Amino acid sequence: MTAKLAIMGKSGSGKTTIVKAFLKIFKETFPDKSILLFDNDLTSELGHSFGMDIRKTIYGIRSGKHEYKTGIPDNMSKQEYIEWALEDITEPIDENVDIIVSWFVGSKDCRCPITKQLNDALQKLIERYDMVIFDCEFDLKYLNQLVDVDMDTALIVANPTDDSAHLAKRIEEFSAKHVAGGQLGVVLNKVGTKDIYSVIELLRRYELEILGVIPYDQNLTYEKESKIVSDAIKEFYFRLNLPQA
Repeated sequence: MTAKLAIMGKSGSGKTTIVKAFLKIFKETFPDKSILLFDNDLTSELGHSFGMDIRKTIYGIRSGKHEYKTGIPDNMSKQEYIEWALEDITEPIDENVDIIVSWFVGSKDCRCPITKQLNDALQKLIERYDMVIFDCEFDLKYLNQLVDVDMDTALIVANPTDDSAHLAKRIEEFSAKHVAGGQLGVVLNKVGTKDIYSVIELLRRYELEILGVIPYDQNLTYEKESKIVSDAIKEFYFRLNLPQA
């Protein structure tokens, strides 16, 4: 059974850092498990944070612009080609960790065969891994336009401001029906010394569960991992509907 974790929130909220922190924790806790990073963010920042410039995307397959590096064998069906092409654009990060980038996604309203073919092929790809971390564009609605997938845990990353709390409620409204009985809650990120009582009260008024708090790491750079972030996640990891040590 594949464990699926979605990280949602607006651009700049710290999603990429949190994705990398969860990856670090998964690798340390379950060193033999296979992990897929699924970059569903239009900025495609996740690959860049590993020093990778990934140009092959799921959108390239959908648009018909992808060319398999060894050519297409004769008598291959369209479904087989899509599955093969997904293998081609999945890039290794290390021995047990791969990454795939979606970029633009189509609409589920499109009745063209590629919509269902991609959905079926991506479901098959996802289920091959022990753990998948989805770096979402904003909410689960955008990801669901590409592939139907039920999350074990979906985390809304919110900064400690009232505006971010309002936005977290919108993300929750767009995403709730796509969690399908899984866990959905908020992680407050970049929390400094400022009193955040009003933000917490606002989230509670919205009936949003606060699953964890992550302090602000003033020494964090784009390329590096943050021990402060990783340690904070370890403190509330036991609350998450994810594999436990």
